[in-house]
Amino acid sequence: MVEEDLQLKHRRMAESVFLFFRATFYRWAQLWPNECPELADAPKVLSVGDLHVENFGTWRDIEGRLIWGVNDFDEAWPMAYTNDLVRLAVSAILASEEQHLRIGSKQAAEAIIEGYQEGLLAGGRAFVLGEHHVWLRKIAESALRDPVHFWKKMDSLPGTTAKIPKKALDAIESLLPDRNITCRILRRIAGIGSLGHLRVVAVGEWKGGRIAREVKALTPSACCWAAETRRSPKLQYQDIVNRAVRCIDPFVRLRGRWLVRRLSPHCSRIELEMLDEQADELRLLHSMGWETANIHLGSRKAVRDIECHLRKQAPGWLHVAAKHMTDAVAADWRTWAQSQNG
Repeated sequence: MVEEDLQLKHRRMAESVFLFFRATFYRWAQLWPNECPELADAPKVLSVGDLHVENFGTWRDIEGRLIWGVNDFDEAWPMAYTNDLVRLAVSAILASEEQHLRIGSKQAAEAIIEGYQEGLLAGGRAFVLGEHHVWLRKIAESALRDPVHFWKKMDSLPGTTAKIPKKALDAIESLLPDRNITCRILRRIAGIGSLGHLRVVAVGEWKGGRIAREVKALTPSACCWAAETRRSPKLQYQDIVNRAVRCIDPFVRLRGRWLVRRLSPHCSRIELEMLDEQADELRLLHSMGWETANIHLGSRKAVRDIECHLRKQAPGWLHVAAKHMTDAVAADWRTWAQSQNG
């Protein structure tokens, strides 16, 4: 753990409900089965766990094509399929309340569940941003993805004097095109859910251009902690990536407890601020629902049970559950914020 980053995480958690929600999947893992017991008892799949609207981005597949989808599986764990859908809808509601999105909560929930059901029915399909999904490709190739802008951002990262574990450095080296490349090791603060875990970036030059690799420490899903699991569980990151309907990023690898990946202008998340119109927001949430189906289809034996369970749900069930969990998270945040102010 990096104590300085952990303190920053705690300060940011007090700023807003949305940031608190992003930072505290461990609390969600405790609250979810108590607040929504019937949905928490739905058919299980290997789930993302910590799914939210800012957990999507782009990468290049083995063919060099630009791909979009879920880009963080740190909390992957077998859970009810409903967990990912409700958590995704809650994140959309909170993002809307804090002006990151402009659509209403009911619209958001409807777009997500429609995309999910269509994805299941179609047997899934990866999001290749070529001749298809042109609107999403335009967002992904916006000015913020310009290489000059990206490398300026990398150059602004501070150096680090901390001792980096040898296995972390070995993980970086394994993903370099040449083991003789000299790299600068920089400290990177990104996201909020994993703040506190060691995360560093190696930046170097190779054959006339710049390259970057990031390594971060992983821990077992917070679901283990919430369930008070005593045995040391296996990290599920590689399993969920391999099983999903997906164009895999060949530059993402799990080595022991270290996750190493390439960073580049087109290997990062899509910011909500990049969206210009409500129509784009609806399409994006629909796509997020579909991509969630892509992930859940990796648990193939559960698909029929999921479809049967979905047919039994009352109209608007996702919106109702998401609003309920939003209230629970907000109450939790108020308690946290008061404790910090006190």
